[in-house]
Amino acid sequence: EAEYVGYQNSPYDALLDTFEPYATTEEIATALGDLKNFLAPFLVKIKNSKVKINREVIAGNFDIEKQKAFCTMVAAKIGYDFDAGRLNVSAHPFSTSFHPLDARITTRYSASEFMQSISGVVHETGHALYEQGLPQEHYGTPLGGAISLGIHESQSRMWENLVGRDRAFWRHFLPLARQTFAEPLQGVTDEQWYFAINDIRPSLIRTEADEATYNLHVLLRFEIEQALLNDQLKPADLPEAWNQKMRQYLGVVPPDDARGCLQDIHWSGGAIGYFPTYTLGNLYAAQFFEQAATDIPGLDESFSRGDFAPLLGWLREKIHRHGKRFRAGELVRRVTGQDLSAEPLLRHLKRKGELYGVS
Repeated sequence: EAEYVGYQNSPYDALLDTFEPYATTEEIATALGDLKNFLAPFLVKIKNSKVKINREVIAGNFDIEKQKAFCTMVAAKIGYDFDAGRLNVSAHPFSTSFHPLDARITTRYSASEFMQSISGVVHETGHALYEQGLPQEHYGTPLGGAISLGIHESQSRMWENLVGRDRAFWRHFLPLARQTFAEPLQGVTDEQWYFAINDIRPSLIRTEADEATYNLHVLLRFEIEQALLNDQLKPADLPEAWNQKMRQYLGVVPPDDARGCLQDIHWSGGAIGYFPTYTLGNLYAAQFFEQAATDIPGLDESFSRGDFAPLLGWLREKIHRHGKRFRAGELVRRVTGQDLSAEPLLRHLKRKGELYGVS
């Protein structure tokens, strides 16, 4: 496919362009390298920290029907239009859109893992809000479509992490969660909840990874994809290469390939070049959110009141309405006044490290 499409430098460029137009392998390698250089010592510090976060406080018996009702309420509160979409169940959360008036989302539920469904819904709602915000009158034209998967992912990761794991978000929603799930949340303080949902520790599954280690899951896949494409790695040797990199980057080794190299649907579907868009989404999200916080006075206070319209309105004006009018890099410059940088994401992750006394 890469040979038929054509490329100037790396065959990976041809496949990457399908998902993130105009991005290059070199640019992705630089961005991921900057994150790797920060994350490796950062995670060592967290591992060696005397602060140990108790994640068990957010575990319990959360009735699934109540979870469905709660997730529906959260999605609607942050701006999802249920007259132009619906929420269903799937084994792997996803969103899909057929038109700005038909953007659908799914999540999965676990009786013992309430945050799994909430995170899935808030993430997929971020995708759907982008689709619902595209100009309806230009549907079917470039102006009526999303510019790239990285920009799309920036919307979902912003809502899931920069909003949905923030203190202000839960100042509004945690009292409502206590009313809905009185028994499992009995005695759980605001601080215990905040610490537990922002815990940083290596794990096997990319979609369940915390904000800091998530990008190492992407780096691993990016490196393996290039090795496969450049004939430096045979497909038969992929499981071993995967396990070695998991040990190297995250210090954990999958007990089987189902929780290792077979956990994602991308490779079986032929979507080589897709994974870097996830980290690009994190980078875009952090830079956009910093700008939004500058442009919108009292953003935290509005979240605490359960008012998410100011942020959604800002996203509609700055990003959604433009469709494919600008390339991703140009959009970032127009919104933030700067080229894409890892610094906003690093500042965000450093604030999470403060929970462990790490800077």
